[in-house]
Amino acid sequence: MTAKPPLVISSLDADRLDQMLHGLPPDTFAGRQALEAELLRASVVEPSEVPADVVTMNSTVRFRVLNTGEVFTMTLVYPKDMDDSGAKISILTPVGTALLGLSQGDEIDWQKPGGGLVRVRIEEVAFQPERAGRYHR
Repeated sequence: MTAKPPLVISSLDADRLDQMLHGLPPDTFAGRQALEAELLRASVVEPSEVPADVVTMNSTVRFRVLNTGEVFTMTLVYPKDMDDSGAKISILTPVGTALLGLSQGDEIDWQKPGGGLVRVRIEEVAFQPERAGRYHR
């Protein structure tokens, strides 16, 4: 596995995610430690200072699975905002946790549910609330 790319998250996202984690029972989801580790290693900046090409909460991101060429476009959301549309991904999933804070062009290895790794590249941050001036979503 290659080194993880640097992460940038907004102070608003960091605070909300911290509150969310503290409000959940310890064994609620398997990826809790991974999400906590990502939050600890991230550079936290004010929402107005988040670069326009960074995946934040409620961002819509297009990413490519490099070994298959499959392309997905999904919106990274809090669990309360999940629905059956298939267009949203929860921050509580391994993929959701991995997306947070990445920048366009970043590549990362993700653990597949059945085992093994898959390499994914962030192709585009199609929508980002901070870029749209929506700091209090």
